[in-house]
Amino acid sequence: MNAFFEHPHRRYNPLAGEWVLVSPHRAKRPWQGQVEDAVVPDMLAHDPECYLCAGNTRINGEKNPDYESTFVFDNDFAALTEDAPNERFEDGLLLAEGESGICRVICFSPRHDLTLARMAVADIAKVVDTWVAQYEELGVHPDINHVQIFENRGAMMGCSNPHPHGQIWASRSLPNEAAKETENQRAYYEKHGRPLLMAYLEQELALGERILFENDGFVVLVPYWAVWPFETMVLPKRHIRSMEEMTEAERNDLAEALSKITIRYDNLFKTSFPYSMGFHQRPTDGHDHDEWVMHAHFLPPLLRSATVKKFMVGFELLGSPQRDLTAEQAAQRLLELSEKHYLND
Repeated sequence: MNAFFEHPHRRYNPLAGEWVLVSPHRAKRPWQGQVEDAVVPDMLAHDPECYLCAGNTRINGEKNPDYESTFVFDNDFAALTEDAPNERFEDGLLLAEGESGICRVICFSPRHDLTLARMAVADIAKVVDTWVAQYEELGVHPDINHVQIFENRGAMMGCSNPHPHGQIWASRSLPNEAAKETENQRAYYEKHGRPLLMAYLEQELALGERILFENDGFVVLVPYWAVWPFETMVLPKRHIRSMEEMTEAERNDLAEALSKITIRYDNLFKTSFPYSMGFHQRPTDGHDHDEWVMHAHFLPPLLRSATVKKFMVGFELLGSPQRDLTAEQAAQRLLELSEKHYLND
């Protein structure tokens, strides 16, 4: 394996059934792109113009309650609707079918100027409780077979409102990534009699090369097959198929894990770190799915500074993903950072 640290190689992602090209020698290039200082905007604790702040009126005329913790509402601009026709069109290679679903917004806090990295662990635990309640509620809907909980953080990730919030898209069909993970986890489970991600975590804990944080319930690590420069995963230490199976202690452990990794992210380039984060967990189609292990993916775009991002272009769009920084180097960079937020120093 040591030879791979200096030379091009491919790494296999057993969850997605795909390869990533790793080119560590390219990190020695003399010029690696323009580096600019991040612009840190002034933030209000309550913004009277924000449609997510407590007590404010949204674009559809509805007024938000004066919420003190989390607040959930149906997305005013939903990508999925419950009344989409369940029809199918097929003409040779032309195929389409109706897709219904429910989209919701979750405000993490009434404070407009916070992020997960700046929230207390106890307050993040309330967000976790809300995720659990939403997964349970939407999961029993007769036309919902997948519940995708996610957060887009920062304008770089297309987030149009800085108020701390995430989304849920619950759909009739399994999206592409969930379908791939279901297929590959099922194949491994049928062959080996244990969940793929439990076996993977056991190996990672034994090696210790990519572990960033662990407590009694969860582990944060840089996956061996990471695509994005500082990509991470959050994994439970026991076989939890979906988040409603967590104990109260595990919910708090997950909140702590989310706090630790988001603080490290902010400290990396002294900025409010952008990312897409989401939970993958078993489908809600009524089957047991014992092959599934709930986990979270953090997919951040930043590469060398607060403003220099990695682009998926050229070979990566036409061939396969590629990275220069190895997963081990990324883990070391993140491990060297303080667990105290840089704005609190």
